[in-house]
Amino acid sequence: MLVGIDLGTTHSLIAHYGPEGPALVPNALGETLTPSVVAVDEQGLVLVGQGAKDRLITHPTASVATFKRWMGSDRQTSLRGGHYRPEQLSALVLRSLLDDARAHLGADVTEAVISVPAYFSDAQRKATRQAGEMAGVKVELLVNEPTAAALAYGLQQLDRESRFLVFDLGGGTLDVSILEMFEGVVEVSASAGDNWLGGEDFLDVLVKDFAARCLPPAGMDGLVPGVRAQIRRRLEQAKKALSSQEQVSLDGLCGEQTAPWQMSQERFAQLSEPLLQRMRAPLERAIRDAKLRPADIDEVILVGGACRMPMAAQLVARMMGRLPLRHVNPDHAIALGAAVAAGMKANDQRLREVVLTDVCPYSLGTDVGRKLEGGKIDTGYFHPIIPRNCTVPVSREEVFYPLTDQQTQVQIGVYQGESPWVRNNIQLGELTVPLGPAGHSGERGVRVRFTYDVNGILQVEAWSLANGERHELVLQQGEATLSAQELRARIAALDALKVHPREQQENVALLARAERVYEEYIHDRPDVQQWILLFRQALDTQDLRVVKEHREALRERLDGVEGTR
Repeated sequence: MLVGIDLGTTHSLIAHYGPEGPALVPNALGETLTPSVVAVDEQGLVLVGQGAKDRLITHPTASVATFKRWMGSDRQTSLRGGHYRPEQLSALVLRSLLDDARAHLGADVTEAVISVPAYFSDAQRKATRQAGEMAGVKVELLVNEPTAAALAYGLQQLDRESRFLVFDLGGGTLDVSILEMFEGVVEVSASAGDNWLGGEDFLDVLVKDFAARCLPPAGMDGLVPGVRAQIRRRLEQAKKALSSQEQVSLDGLCGEQTAPWQMSQERFAQLSEPLLQRMRAPLERAIRDAKLRPADIDEVILVGGACRMPMAAQLVARMMGRLPLRHVNPDHAIALGAAVAAGMKANDQRLREVVLTDVCPYSLGTDVGRKLEGGKIDTGYFHPIIPRNCTVPVSREEVFYPLTDQQTQVQIGVYQGESPWVRNNIQLGELTVPLGPAGHSGERGVRVRFTYDVNGILQVEAWSLANGERHELVLQQGEATLSAQELRARIAALDALKVHPREQQENVALLARAERVYEEYIHDRPDVQQWILLFRQALDTQDLRVVKEHREALRERLDGVEGTR
C-alpha cells in the first residue's frame, strides 16, 4: 500500500488516498498530528510523539526535537549513550507513523510519498530517502511541500486556467511556490524559500525577549535544561495564543520564581521585523522568476502552522494585494496533498487525468576558469547549466575546453547554488575526464550533460570530443550522507532498538505528561504524585477496564491543573 507523509520539523502526519479522497490517519492517541520528537527512557525504550515531547521538559538530555533542520548534515545526537544521525531520528518518526497507518487501515504499508521543502538541497533529499529506507518503506516520490499543498486544495480539479501562490511557513522552513492550473495540469512555475526560517525562529524571538526582561543577566544559559525547556514550552503556548488574542501574560515560569511577562501582537510583530523582512525575499524572488506581477496571481494559499500568526498573513496579504484562502487546515494541507500524490503514483482512476510537474529549486552547474590579459588564468567562477526553476525532468548540455594546451584531464566540479563563485555554493561531486596527450586546447573539448529528474536526482555525463569516451558521475557520498554499507549498519541498529508497543503509547504518553505537570506546577505536586502512584498501580493490575478508568481519571485531573493556569 502507498501512503503520503508530511515529515515536519515540529509535527508529522500520514494520510492515504481512499474511496472518499485523501484522509488523515490518527495515531495511537487518536490525534492526527504526531510531534516530531524522539526520547529514550530509563529502560532504554524509544518513545516517539507526544510522550517524547513532554519528556523534553522532564528529561531534556534524553529527548530531541527539530532534527529535520539537521537533515543532510553529519550532526549526531546522544540519547542515553546511543548516537543518532538526523536520518535515524526521522526514521523513528516515520516508523511510528507507518505503524499507525497499518493499525488504522488494516493493511501493510510498503511504499510512501514523502513531502520535503521545495528548497531542500540534494543532500537533504538524499537524507530523507535514506530515512524512509531505514523506516522500511520504498520512497516512490519526494514531493515538494507547496506542490502537495496545492493538490490538497483540489486546485487540479478547477476547470479554468488559474495561477496560485502557495506560501508555506512551517516550524523550521519557508517555501514559496507559484503554480499554474490548466486542463488538469498542475505546473510549478517557480519556487523559492529559506531552509532556516520558520515558527521556531519566531518562538526564539519570544524566548529572547523573556530572558532579557525576566531573567538574571546570565539569561537562559544560567538555567538548568529542564527549566529552559519549561520556559520554551510555555512561551510556545503564548505564541499560539497571540494568533487569536491581542495580548498574553504569563508568570511563575521559573518554578518558585515569579517572572511576570506580557506580550502584545503589535510588539511581537515589531520584535519579529527582521524575520518578516527575510520572508519578503522568497516571495519577491518567486514572483520575479515566474515573470509575473502580484496582480497576475489569482489566489494565495497559506500553509503551515506558523501561518496562523497574524503578522505572517498580513505580510502576504499586503504584498499580494488579496486575502489568502483558508478553507483547508494549514497543518493538514501538506499531508493531504502527499496522499493525493500517492494516489496519482498508484494510478488511481480518479486522478489519471491529472498531470503534475515541478521545477528544479536550485541552479546546477560547474566551475570554470577564465583567461585574463597577459595569459593569467582566474578560476572559481560558477557556470549554471540548469538554471533554477526549470521544469523537471530537464536535461541540458554544454561543451567546455581545457584552459591550457598542456592539460591531460579536466576536473568537472558539480555545484548547486546561486552565487557567481563556486566557493559560496554547495559542491555535490566531481568528475574527472581524461583528455589524452597534450595538444591544442580548442580541439579537445568535453561535452557535459546534466539531467535532473522529478525525484531530485542529478545525473552528470561527459564525453571527450577527441575520442568519444563517455564518463558518468557517481556522486560521492560525503560526510553528510551515508554509504550503502553505513546505511545497512544504521538500519540494523534501528532494528535492534526497543520501542514502546503501540498499544501502550496512550499510557506511556499520559505518564510523561503527568511527570511534566509535576515538574511545572510545584503547588500541585503532592496531588500529582499521588495520581501518578494510583495510575501505576492500575497499570500493574493489567486489567484493561481498570487501566482505562484510571487513565480517564488522571487525564481529567491533569486537564484541571493545566486549565486553571
